[in-house]
Amino acid sequence: MTQAPTISQDALDALLCDSMPPQGSWGDEQYLWLTDRTRRLLEFTDGYVEELPRPTVMHQAILQFLNRLFDAYLELRGGFVLFAGLRVRIREGKFREPDLAVLLDRSDPRNQDRFWLGADLMVEVVSPDDPTRDLITKRADYAAAGISEYWIVNPRFETITVLTLSRGTYVEHGVFSRGDAATSPPPRRPYSTSPRDSIDADGSV
Repeated sequence: MTQAPTISQDALDALLCDSMPPQGSWGDEQYLWLTDRTRRLLEFTDGYVEELPRPTVMHQAILQFLNRLFDAYLELRGGFVLFAGLRVRIREGKFREPDLAVLLDRSDPRNQDRFWLGADLMVEVVSPDDPTRDLITKRADYAAAGISEYWIVNPRFETITVLTLSRGTYVEHGVFSRGDAATSPPPRRPYSTSPRDSIDADGSV
């Protein structure tokens, strides 16, 4: 049997590059195709693909800790939390990969297998390379997407800022430091229906 002719890896790489649109001309499906095939954290805004920095050990340790707390709380209440790597569609032409994303109800129609169409709460751990991305840019993105709550965890200052959506913009519910109980305001769920339902910044529930 005659083996089919092959091309070199360099030639294949060049062929793939020629087949991909230039930055600024990508579409939603092309972004999804790319992120289906890589483990890199990539976000997408209006034709442009952005690679997020590799997380530090501290960043991942904080996320692991928070994920366990959220998961323990939500498991008995019908909701769930997913870790970084999940794509959330903010709108047509914009996708984010939040550090943590929460839905209060597993049957929520926004819970799609390939990506989510929104969430009830997003959590971002501020990255030292570009703090404005989490503090300003994503704050505006998540508000525009109608995400009810946004928690910003800042390792530098050891704080959790809880923002809640009001008339299309976020207002500050509270800034919680080590030892404080980080809560959501009533009547919002997910974490403030009683003092026992708050999440302590030092790790207890």
